[in-house]
Amino acid sequence: MDIASECRYPNPVVGPGDLVIGITQSGEPADTLAAMRIAGERGATVLALTNIMGSQATRDADGVLYTRAGLEVSVAATKTFTCQVVVMFLLALKLAELRDALPAERRAEIIADLKRIPHCIEELLGNIDAQVQEIADAHWDKGFFLYLGRHVGLPVALEGALKLKEISYISTDAYAAGEMKHGPIALLDESTPVVCIATDSPILDKVVSNVQEVRARGAHVIAIASEGNIEIGEHAEQVIRIPAMDWMLQPLLAVIPLQLLAYRIARLRGLNVDQPRNLAKTVTVE
Repeated sequence: MDIASECRYPNPVVGPGDLVIGITQSGEPADTLAAMRIAGERGATVLALTNIMGSQATRDADGVLYTRAGLEVSVAATKTFTCQVVVMFLLALKLAELRDALPAERRAEIIADLKRIPHCIEELLGNIDAQVQEIADAHWDKGFFLYLGRHVGLPVALEGALKLKEISYISTDAYAAGEMKHGPIALLDESTPVVCIATDSPILDKVVSNVQEVRARGAHVIAIASEGNIEIGEHAEQVIRIPAMDWMLQPLLAVIPLQLLAYRIARLRGLNVDQPRNLAKTVTVE
């Protein structure tokens, strides 16, 4: 994985036999288009993953995967983010099938869980709304939030922190929880809300240990955890629970409470959640 605005400057190693996937909601950002074009010029096969039919990315690419998420008006993307992750999972499963890298039974289990996602999101939103509002009421005026995650939880933490800073203008930092002692832990005190992604995974015990370290510094812990996980409730002041499913797919659900929390806090601060200051839906210059 590479950042489009950076990848073309250090003479990227890409060429014939490589597949380059440009991921873009709008299909129009200048940096992603430039990176895709360089990859194509060097002989790579270029695939566009986008939400907008007929966009420039779809015209430049050798192939296209559409997220088909429908029009998203808000600058801060939510449903298109989720759809992009789902499409990448489906692509990975197809490649695993073609390469015989994953047993058919295992692929069927993951696909069955993917089909549950829409119902689970609908159910989740109905169950957590009051709890998220309570958390927002308690922390909307805080000046700093720290988000922590490990493994598949780290991208969830990054997305949650991005949404909060985009629409509420609160300073946030998202960090790999295992790296916390290399700097971010110095920022913690009794006034700091810390959002921890503590869904089921092979390294959940490590996340619990990180939560204990945060609590020892007096910070307020808001954990996103899987249903049935009792241990995390012993170490966090607030636990938002998501439906249990394959641990690799849980980021699709774990991100929902964080997007909703950002929305609730921004509303309490009297801000325009659809058109944040200084931001545009599509970045057309580098």
